[in-house]
Amino acid sequence: MLEVLASLAVLSIIWMIYQIIRAKKFNHFKDVLVTDIKPEVIKAIKVELETSRCDSFPNNDSHIDATIYFWTQYPIRILQAALERDIIDQKWLEKTGNVRHSKHLMHIQQHHLLHRNGE
Repeated sequence: MLEVLASLAVLSIIWMIYQIIRAKKFNHFKDVLVTDIKPEVIKAIKVELETSRCDSFPNNDSHIDATIYFWTQYPIRILQAALERDIIDQKWLEKTGNVRHSKHLMHIQQHHLLHRNGE
């Protein structure tokens, strides 16, 4: 009986270590989004808004700052903006092993996603 309890305790500890490793990998993915991808998203947004200026959409500095704030406020929006602007793609997610992390991020932060008509 004691051997069974000891085995269960060891298995529980191994499972917890595995979960911690998975959590660290997920947090690293979020850090990559914020530190590496976010500056590229900001640059792409600035270029996009500056090139689309017109009388109807002046896209002055206030508009640009508000747009950047909106898209970089949450990791999921950084991911969404990067995917929409082809900064990263499905191949990058697969190559870096972050497909599962991106799906998990979309699930837990889905209320922060921008939902457009028809989505």
